[in-house]
Amino acid sequence: MKLSLGPVLFYWGRDRLLDFYAEMAEQPLDIIYLGETVCSKRRAMSLDHWLGLARELRECTRAELVLSGLTLVEAASELSSLKRLCDNGELLVEANDMGAVQLLHERRTPFVAGPALNLYNAHALDELIACGLRRWVPPVECSRRLLQDCLQQLDLLGRPRPEVELFAYGHLPLAYSARCFTARAENRPKDDCRFCCLNYPEGIPLYSQERQPLFTLNGIQTMSAEVCNLLPDYPAMAASGIDVLRLSPRHEGMVEVVQAFAEVRAGSMPPLAVDGCNGYWHGQPGMLRVEETGL
Repeated sequence: MKLSLGPVLFYWGRDRLLDFYAEMAEQPLDIIYLGETVCSKRRAMSLDHWLGLARELRECTRAELVLSGLTLVEAASELSSLKRLCDNGELLVEANDMGAVQLLHERRTPFVAGPALNLYNAHALDELIACGLRRWVPPVECSRRLLQDCLQQLDLLGRPRPEVELFAYGHLPLAYSARCFTARAENRPKDDCRFCCLNYPEGIPLYSQERQPLFTLNGIQTMSAEVCNLLPDYPAMAASGIDVLRLSPRHEGMVEVVQAFAEVRAGSMPPLAVDGCNGYWHGQPGMLRVEETGL
């Protein structure tokens, strides 16, 4: 299977982003996603900056480079930026909003369907394949059984399977809102947030009243508290028709994460268990680690 590096979901400064991608360019990755998917106010990198970074990365990596678009498009300015992204003329685009799908379909441009598009069955996939879908990232709550059923339905419809890319590592993006939770946590209005997400390079942990980790707040995005890690499930994923494993960036330790997945891909035995959650893949509540429950 291929390994991909998903778009950075948190807000990091420009220097940190450039350093991060310079480090990732040296790793055994097959696909690298670039761009802002969460909030249009995160302007450390403009579209021109992302394209410039892609040109630089082409000089030092063989990985396929993809531009990711916003997940929640609310304003005319955001739609205008999305049109520019879809018209970039250089890189494949990951569509995270149906508006991007429409724009790319009008341009007859192939695209990646991101996990926020919520495609759960073969008929929905069939519609988007006709629009140009080349690679599909299932919703993060998709189980192995649901994924297999969906692919088998596609076979029955006589449609070719797209490349399947599974979210295999990182804080799971669960929901999006028009409200900015990070600004609210600092008693700031969304329109005057002062880019406070920069203060939380891996989001704000949110606990239950019993002080149990519950969610991670990342601007308008709600994420899992635990980090999803499907490395122990590598054999099952390989047998399920998955082509690509997505590793979602974290602020620290990503080199070790990529190396661990690369070693298992090269033939090393996967670990029996790791820190993190994997419930969704097994058809259980996402925050569970099934090895601990005996399920």
